[in-house]
Amino acid sequence: RHRKANAARIRFDLDLPAAAQDDLRLGEGILLPEWDYKQQRLVENACVLQTMISDEVEPIALSSEYQKLSQDILALFAHIGLTPSRRKAQPSGDEIDLDAWLDNHAQPVKDSSKQAFYLDTQRQNRDVNCLILADLSLSTEAYIDDNQRVIDVIRDSLMVFSEALTRLGDEFALYGFSSVRSQHVRFHILKNFDMPHSDHVRGRIARIEPGYYTRMGAAIRQSSELLSQRGGANKVLLIITDGKPNDLDKYEGRYGIEDTRQAIVEAKLLGLVPYCVTIDKKGHDYLPYLFGSNGFSIVSNASELPRVLPKIYLHLTTAH
Repeated sequence: RHRKANAARIRFDLDLPAAAQDDLRLGEGILLPEWDYKQQRLVENACVLQTMISDEVEPIALSSEYQKLSQDILALFAHIGLTPSRRKAQPSGDEIDLDAWLDNHAQPVKDSSKQAFYLDTQRQNRDVNCLILADLSLSTEAYIDDNQRVIDVIRDSLMVFSEALTRLGDEFALYGFSSVRSQHVRFHILKNFDMPHSDHVRGRIARIEPGYYTRMGAAIRQSSELLSQRGGANKVLLIITDGKPNDLDKYEGRYGIEDTRQAIVEAKLLGLVPYCVTIDKKGHDYLPYLFGSNGFSIVSNASELPRVLPKIYLHLTTAH
């Protein structure tokens, strides 16, 4: 409550906003290792990850445009039998089927043996936990056409995908990340696993903006730790990005590639399914090395990401 008053001092760090204008920092930061490919070992406490959250968010309802897109995706889910379905005239259920009762009692001769007067809602037990990790680095400010930036498409995707996951009943969390060198990896909570999906979550998604760089390994390690703590059989780490790992320091180039690859290896050892969805048309040059030949998808038309992302997710989670 008092953080703005405490942050009134002048800051001379031109890379970061003043604390009074920034998201709320949660805790003092988390020390994480990085992979040094030259030494072939993890270097402990090599970077600091700062968990953050927008604390002055304005709750927003789902817009009519998002509602229509969400309905299209839910129709896809229903087509393959993943959304809840209601069976009429069942011997047991969670609601009375008044139509079935009236039909029976309207007959000249009532069938007293028939007691199928219930509506039964069937849900598939999917047992899936998914953490979506979105790249919020400065490169996502680039325009894909005259009207949309990359960050706009990512925002749309998170809005629509979260609605679909809520209706599907899968447990999910949403995080965004960016970085300014090793000592400030920004890890934004949009929705954690314990938060209900709500207008406040939509408000946080609506507020995301591009900035800084892409220290991917640290964000993947923290996401893997959070996801590994969940129960359930299937745990998917879905990474949305627009390019290579990079930062202002040695993370640019091979060091960042090797650290990210090692973070993916660690995630797989924890029993997670890491998967990368990118709009980078040059992704074939480095993504097979990072994620494996079957561990990524390249969306050539970035504006289609909101529609393509649920299809990729269904492919990952219905294969189990």
